[in-house]
Amino acid sequence: MFLALKEMRHSKTRFVMIGIILVLVSWLVFILSGLGNGLAALAASTFKNMDADYVVFEKGSNASMGKSLLSGDLTAELLALPDVEAASPMGIIFGSAVRESGDPEEFKLDIALVGIEPGSFLEPAAAEGTGLDAGRPTHVLANESMKDEGFKPGDTFALDGTTEKLTIAGFVRDQTYNHIASVFIPIETWRKLAFAAPGSDKGLKDPVNAIMLQGKNIDPNAIAERLPGTETVTRAQAVQGISGYKEETGTIFMMLGFLFVISAFIVGVFFYVLTMQKSNQFGIMKAIGAKNGFLGKAVISQVFILSLASIAVGILLTCGTAAVLPKGMPFRLETSWVIVYSLVLLAIALLSSLVSVRTVVKIDPLKALGRVE
Repeated sequence: MFLALKEMRHSKTRFVMIGIILVLVSWLVFILSGLGNGLAALAASTFKNMDADYVVFEKGSNASMGKSLLSGDLTAELLALPDVEAASPMGIIFGSAVRESGDPEEFKLDIALVGIEPGSFLEPAAAEGTGLDAGRPTHVLANESMKDEGFKPGDTFALDGTTEKLTIAGFVRDQTYNHIASVFIPIETWRKLAFAAPGSDKGLKDPVNAIMLQGKNIDPNAIAERLPGTETVTRAQAVQGISGYKEETGTIFMMLGFLFVISAFIVGVFFYVLTMQKSNQFGIMKAIGAKNGFLGKAVISQVFILSLASIAVGILLTCGTAAVLPKGMPFRLETSWVIVYSLVLLAIALLSSLVSVRTVVKIDPLKALGRVE
């Protein structure tokens, strides 16, 4: 460590330039991570935040809410199965909210109407206002992002293309689906909107898109045998079934993967070149008794110190970037992922340094001494 620090102090410019490259790489990794988490939250936070363990869909729907249609009567049958602690129906349709202002140029806000049973475990806690009430079928819980568009508790808005009017009873946090605000409404009201067209319910009684289950030890195969025509998946699998979710997250992870590979090459190449430039010095040190282990530790120490400092600066820059990003930017920096990616970057840097260590070990002191000018 002493030798590593002494050389870094002596060649400040060289190591600062390498550090800047590593800072930029780590900064970009954390920015992409934040954007990826933000997009994932916008696409599926309604599902991710629900207190459910499994989801029952129509067989063949590929865990997609838009392709699944079940009878609400299945809820009672599911409750009778072993290990099912609670069951509650759910449905999702899309619409446009039009604020009642009398302005013919009033904009339309896209929303996801989420039908649930008032008071069930699917109902999110109201951050402002009141929750759902079966006695008030047209009162809804809206995501707080609608406040940015001028909505407030007690406001009434119309659904474009229908005569239905809904009143905001309260607001909830972090509830979006397919990148638009989720609006929770009583399941009975949702059915009236979703199946207004004759025959759209396919003759099912109390139709829903899916039934959410609570229970840690539920056996999906047992449910499929007991209730033919259904398929049961975990909540995480249901999230993957949301349209476009896998493609978005896959793209982000692919870019992060390329960044990790690039960072490995950057660290490896830079320190390999530095090692080759210092081969005569290493040769002299070997000639006067320095061990390969001592020299190898010096190289690894340099990589460790430089990488750790660069990652720390990258995190600080990312936090600063997050503070100035526009409010509408889907950016969410999660501490757990910051720690994971920091460790991955550090591990990649240390592994890349092994190429330089191998070069140091292979240096022949006699040949190196012959190269001294």
